[in-house]
Amino acid sequence: MSCGNHHETPCDEVLARVYTYLDGELDQGGCGEVRQHLDECGPCLREYGLEEAVKKLVNKSCACEQAPTDLRAKVLGRIEEICGEIRATGGAEKSGSV
Repeated sequence: MSCGNHHETPCDEVLARVYTYLDGELDQGGCGEVRQHLDECGPCLREYGLEEAVKKLVNKSCACEQAPTDLRAKVLGRIEEICGEIRATGGAEKSGSV
């Protein structure tokens, strides 16, 4: 996804890091980049708001159950692999996973 405007950090890169940002797992520099982009980009801000709402709903519904550490590591590893594949192919639009 891209709003068509130039940003220091591209839309697809910010959206790929939304959950990492929401989980507080980005370093200070990464958080600053995401915040700056969201301040400038309405479409990404709306997408961020949707992802935040989904995360809160899932947390509310599943808060009593914790995923096993090894499962969490596998899922996060696979997400990173997919994000790397998307970046390598030039974005989600080209890979057909929009």
